[in-house]
Amino acid sequence: MVNSVDDLKIKIFADGADLEGMKAMAAKPYIQGLTTNPTLMRKAGVTDYAGFAKQVLAAITNKPVSFEVFADDAASMIDQARVIGGWGPNVNVKIPVTNTKGAFMGEPISTLSKDGVVLNITAIMTPAQVKAIADALDPSTQAIVSVFAGRIADTGRDPIPVMTECLEILKDRPKAELLWASPRELLNIVQADEMGCHIITVTNDLLAKLGGLGKDLDQFSLETVKMFEGDASAAGFTIAT
Repeated sequence: MVNSVDDLKIKIFADGADLEGMKAMAAKPYIQGLTTNPTLMRKAGVTDYAGFAKQVLAAITNKPVSFEVFADDAASMIDQARVIGGWGPNVNVKIPVTNTKGAFMGEPISTLSKDGVVLNITAIMTPAQVKAIADALDPSTQAIVSVFAGRIADTGRDPIPVMTECLEILKDRPKAELLWASPRELLNIVQADEMGCHIITVTNDLLAKLGGLGKDLDQFSLETVKMFEGDASAAGFTIAT
């Protein structure tokens, strides 16, 4: 049983786009990397993509940080990836598995991987996509293969068999690490750890729950009862008897 974060073998990457929050997460020893994406950055009010990224990289120098291209054609993705990769030695460049037309981005993946760019291939949902990515990656270059297990679960499918199959596919690419993306609950961290996934990205709201790992359920039950009673009292609820 996992009783604390120290019992986990999986690498935890913090996922977010708030500069102060990213700095706080990077300072924690159990956080081994950080990721962000254009959607998170937009929600956080970021308007200067490169400026924000360079602020992050000036503050976080000792852990990998993933930044994503947002071009929609192969040639432009390659150009953007080279620029992003030049922002710092700890940058991982995120490339989507397809463009918005559904075309597999094998050319950017292959070209950049052969050039030694550490990629984080993102938005993956199927083992077939993982197989195509594995075939495109240079075996001598590190890479991250981000499968969106949480979104797979959102469709009513169990993500664990999918993730297990993806892990098996990547055995031929020992420098490629499987990442469990978009977890929905703390249990997902334990599930990813138990199945041998290499990395999981976790948002700050889920990271705040790590203290609950291995918590005594009787104690948790009592705390819940006290919460209900305290909230009823604070609300001034009464029932005439």
